[in-house]
Amino acid sequence: MASESCVIPVVKSPVDYQAFRISPQDTNRLAIVFDPQIANMSLTLCVEIFDVGGKTPPNRHQWAVEMFFVLKGEGLATCDGKTVHVQAGDSILVPPTGIHGIENTGSGRLYALCFMVPNENFAELIRSGIPAELDEEDMAVLRRTPSPVLC
Repeated sequence: MASESCVIPVVKSPVDYQAFRISPQDTNRLAIVFDPQIANMSLTLCVEIFDVGGKTPPNRHQWAVEMFFVLKGEGLATCDGKTVHVQAGDSILVPPTGIHGIENTGSGRLYALCFMVPNENFAELIRSGIPAELDEEDMAVLRRTPSPVLC
């Protein structure tokens, strides 16, 4: 007879996400959804928000696979010198050791889900940054509601 267990899932909403800029000059913010501190396992899931013209500096991970799913906007994704155009609905898979970055080339913000497995200290790097706010536009994207009219 198989033993039965009940695992209570962790449920969060966008109002629970903590956002950070890794350094003051960064043009992107990362809103942590799940990380080892919350999930009790070695993974990080965040929403990466790129301002117009924003980009990540080229970076690499020794062991982690990093995956992105573009929620809104468009940009360029580069890995090991190869660059492709990405837009809402596109997915990007970056293997370990791939030198990579994403740049927002659109007229509005670029939003992407970002998964890293294993965590490889990514969440700790994000949390060591500067706390940032999620504004009305961010919340509209995260809740999948129509964007507010901006004057």
